[in-house]
Amino acid sequence: FNYISVTDSQLHIINVETGAIRQVTRDATPVAYGNLQFAPDGRLWVSSDKDSDVQRLGLLDTETGLFTPMIDGGRWDISSFDISKDGKTIAYVVNEAGFSRLYLYDIASGAKRQVTGLPPGEIGSGMKFAPWGDLGFTVYSNQSPGDAYSLDPATLKVTRWTESETGGLDPADNVLPELVEIKSFDGEAISGLLYRPDPGKHPGKRPLIMSIHGGPEGQATAGFLGRTNYLINELGIAVFYPNVRGSTGFGKRFVNLDNGPFRRENSVKDIGAFLDRLNRYPTLDAKRFGVTGGSYGGYMCYASAIRYGRRFNAASCIVAISNFVTFLENTEEYRRDLRRIEYGDERVPELRAKLEEISPLTRVDQLKIPLMVVTGANDPRVPASEADQIIDAVRSHGGSAWHLLARNEGHGFRRKENADYLFWATLAFWQQHLLGEQPGAAD
Repeated sequence: FNYISVTDSQLHIINVETGAIRQVTRDATPVAYGNLQFAPDGRLWVSSDKDSDVQRLGLLDTETGLFTPMIDGGRWDISSFDISKDGKTIAYVVNEAGFSRLYLYDIASGAKRQVTGLPPGEIGSGMKFAPWGDLGFTVYSNQSPGDAYSLDPATLKVTRWTESETGGLDPADNVLPELVEIKSFDGEAISGLLYRPDPGKHPGKRPLIMSIHGGPEGQATAGFLGRTNYLINELGIAVFYPNVRGSTGFGKRFVNLDNGPFRRENSVKDIGAFLDRLNRYPTLDAKRFGVTGGSYGGYMCYASAIRYGRRFNAASCIVAISNFVTFLENTEEYRRDLRRIEYGDERVPELRAKLEEISPLTRVDQLKIPLMVVTGANDPRVPASEADQIIDAVRSHGGSAWHLLARNEGHGFRRKENADYLFWATLAFWQQHLLGEQPGAAD
């Protein structure tokens, strides 16, 4: 399929013998398609939000382009599916606010069965039926970090086949997420995932880090947290992952709520609504909250630190957009048009003015809390100049800014030595500003 944006794609059929390409769908308004699969009977099953706010599963007529929905997940997206080799059963996954629910669908009768007994987490996209009939899939949860499972479709018996390597640590010691659902400033329903330290090991009110996903067409899901568990298990810091408006997984209306510069700051206001709720948790210390995020989440990190500087103690912003205009002008050309759809076209004077107005760099004099900025010198998406300009501006206004630059990295740290250095540097930052310790004071 031809991907145009997260809410717009068109399907084509390719003749593998001749190489001829024929466009199948020609929707007048944006429609998203995905997860294409031919059944043994030759019919094409696809997921689509055609005539719906969420992704449903159905049949697509390859001659007319007509989509007929057959299976829906209620108010949630169907995120993946597979068809059994005998063509009788479809296994499909529903994404419920970041948690995967697995179902089986009998094609002949239309009957549905839900699979239970799985860890609360996320089912990977590589789900497949075996030739002998069992369903294989991978589950990512904070207590099952990427393990292989199988399902007997007849009995719904689940078998776990692997115990993933975790460096000798017991993943069962990791906490599972709590779903936090609230109404935002304008009544919009938003949610996030909260991980709280074991109160037996870490009694009293605990500090919290709010970690905002990038994208913005992304979603915080209930997967494996990896080294972030050190913050929770060893330092006793709670971690919260918000899904503000503009996140995927909550329908196409929701994902479009932040589009353009005039609605962009509504997602930042969602952070304020989450703060209002989290401040009321008796086990959380509202006087010791931090914020972090990467890429677009890095913009959200800057913007939240500015707007809610009295409610956050510190901010660690990673490969972050500091000025939308300079970002759009300097990001790689292959991404520019797609980002203009999301943020607004900086070549239009009215949009340019608003993009400048809402950019963190414009309001840097309001950034009063300690800042850590992380970037890769070779980043093609968010150029290192985005970090340089805000570091200079913060310091020129007398602010505190740590700056970690990796000269051999791009959009995020991938080399182990750099990732390790970043982790320890970030720990030192949080220890100082959330735990009141000098860097290196904790073992």
